Amino acid sequence: VQLQASGGGLVQAGGSLRLSCVASGRTTSNYVMGWFRQAPGKEREFLAAILFSGRTTRYAASVKGRFTISRDNAENTFYLQMNSLKPEDTAVYYCAVEDRSGFSYYSDHSYYDYWGQGTQVTVSS
Repeated sequence: VQLQASGGGLVQAGGSLRLSCVASGRTTSNYVMGWFRQAPGKEREFLAAILFSGRTTRYAASVKGRFTISRDNAENTFYLQMNSLKPEDTAVYYCAVEDRSGFSYYSDHSYYDYWGQGTQVTVSS
């Protein structure tokens, strides 16, 4: 599975961005699609996950209510809509796919085998 992330950029605090991640190659209904981010000097942080075959979603507390994950299975694409952005949201954002846990470990980046290249999001104050 290859993943291509896009949609990052520079935005003012309070603004919005939508990240996209296109998956190519083999896909199955067991796939969990996730978004993570990593700021300089910090650990990779889970943001949101969605099950390929269903509508079940999970969010980190830090983004719940501001970020929304969705997917378009016909296009093999999933998205992260980010609203009310804050300067502390500045980071490199990664999309990822895992097919081992069936949503049991959706927030654990070590379970994700496939990663996009990352897209920079910068939020100015």
